[in-house]
Amino acid sequence: MSRFVDLGFRAVEALLVVLLAVLVCLVFTNVVLRYAFDSGIIATEEISRLVFVWIVFVGAVPVMRLHGHLGVDMFVESMPARGRFLAALTANLVMLGCCVIFGWGTWRQSLINADNAAPITGIATGWAYAAATISAVSIGIIVLADLVRLIRTGEPVRAQPGGDVA
Repeated sequence: MSRFVDLGFRAVEALLVVLLAVLVCLVFTNVVLRYAFDSGIIATEEISRLVFVWIVFVGAVPVMRLHGHLGVDMFVESMPARGRFLAALTANLVMLGCCVIFGWGTWRQSLINADNAAPITGIATGWAYAAATISAVSIGIIVLADLVRLIRTGEPVRAQPGGDVA
């Protein structure tokens, strides 16, 4: 199972690389066209905005898996084991609640905007909210797994040592 999950996250990371390459190529090409030829690709702004939104929200998921998001743990680390457990339990429950609220809200927004098309590309603006919904659900699953592990072992999941996740 772990191998399957690792493969899935590798696929997500590959998707992020492709999206970033598309974003860079599209924006660079448009800049060259505008300054060199006084022309440009009309849809660049809409497509690049949508791709950027997907990069941000989908990119938050693998970082969450590695526990690489910003956290201030100096105070928690100075607590006794029971205090660390309660702090981790509280943090995970709050994060899970935020994921539920965020996921529900972005799902509703994506349905509301499903028929609202962008003026140039015609792409439904609900796709931007769909990225946030996918992110909220995925991060919620990761937090839920961390919560189960915390309850079973009594030890909070810690960030990877070394700091760099990118």
